Amino acid sequence: MANPAPASASTGGTGAAIAITEHRLANGLRVVLSEDHLTPVAAVCLWYDVGSRHEVKGRTGLAHLFEHLMFQGSANVSNNGHFELVQGAGGSLNGTTSFERTNYFETMPAHQLELALWLEADRMGSLLAALDDASMENQRDVVKNERRQRYDNVPYGTAFEKLTALSFPDGHPYHHTPIGSMADLDAATLEDARTFFRTYYAPNNAVLSVVGDIDPEQTIAWVEKYFGSIPAHDGKQPPRDGALPDTIGRELREDIREDVPSRALMAAYRLPHDGTREADAADLALTILGSGESSRLYNRLVRRDRTAVAAGFGLLRLAGAPSLGWLDIKTSGDATIEQVETAVDEELARFAAEGPTAAELERAQAQIEREWLDRLTTVAGRADELCRYAVLFGDPKLLGSALTKVLDVTAEEVQAIAQARLHPQNRAVLVYEPTTADDADDTGTDADQTATDATEEEGAAA
Repeated sequence: MANPAPASASTGGTGAAIAITEHRLANGLRVVLSEDHLTPVAAVCLWYDVGSRHEVKGRTGLAHLFEHLMFQGSANVSNNGHFELVQGAGGSLNGTTSFERTNYFETMPAHQLELALWLEADRMGSLLAALDDASMENQRDVVKNERRQRYDNVPYGTAFEKLTALSFPDGHPYHHTPIGSMADLDAATLEDARTFFRTYYAPNNAVLSVVGDIDPEQTIAWVEKYFGSIPAHDGKQPPRDGALPDTIGRELREDIREDVPSRALMAAYRLPHDGTREADAADLALTILGSGESSRLYNRLVRRDRTAVAAGFGLLRLAGAPSLGWLDIKTSGDATIEQVETAVDEELARFAAEGPTAAELERAQAQIEREWLDRLTTVAGRADELCRYAVLFGDPKLLGSALTKVLDVTAEEVQAIAQARLHPQNRAVLVYEPTTADDADDTGTDADQTATDATEEEGAAA
């Protein structure tokens, strides 16, 4: 085991510092510890550097399917035993899959930390002992049913999938979403799953963070005890290159007639990669334009024009490919898509020409600061962010400067990103028209499909 590298990271807004200690086991597992004795709980978070961008054509959805399989037992834990043991000890747990990673996490009473570490190590080291045809078929059916319930059989359910496919060209690693297609889920074999596990579920392809009321020396001793004997694996290939030009260069458009409650305009704008100053400027621009009831688009479309019942604009941050600015508008009454789209383009053009006011920029920065500090308030939130910065950007201590960077962005930088990226020649568009005219008069649509839902992270249901 390498010597620990202690550090501290400021939260950027409270003056408090987050203590960070890094370790690396001989098998390559990277361990990040953060001691905090405010409450008697501890969070365990394990990020594997594998997501849907690592999948190949014909086997989409395998990363998400495997997330479910990780809860189906291992050499020393029975089917569903992971849930039973954690919840029986007073803890909570889950897992999610995105384009760029798969994570697993538990929040435990501090005195049950060893149990969580043992459980994660047991399935990392011995899941193949329990992976069989029965568990494969069981979870294949679970995921297919999840797709039906969340995508195929709900209004606007496949919008994110369609916009992603429009935004990223065929063959691009981000062209498909983590849920995968029904055909590919059916085609996945037990051997596919076993190969996937051997390739990606290795200690040298993971970051483990432990945050909370812990004894760092005892914690790293447990990590060494349970994870140290798991062998590394060197067969992983890097994901395909996700680089694209800064802008699409034209508008890509798809018109859809479906049984939906109202007309809808959805769009994805190509924006800078996560981890850059430009991405922070884009985040501020979209917050001003479309986050909450004080935003420009809400004031224009919902309050003034009354042509929409919901108007949201948010950022889907991506590190290995251009991020996406996600616009989601549901129309009101007999308002037309042309009316809404004209108003959106007018507001974006005005913002690009004038930039944000000082009050708008201050309010957006305060909103992002509040959201960031709310996340860091929980040990689970801190553990997840430490893993995120370690896996995607190579350094968990970057957590400490993340907020400061957002607060340093200037109005000129926000305006520049709007001028360069938020225009019709840099977007993919979906237009929804109800299948019957009467449907278009239904103004009861809620806004649960706005930009914040576009993170596309799938949770393994308990």
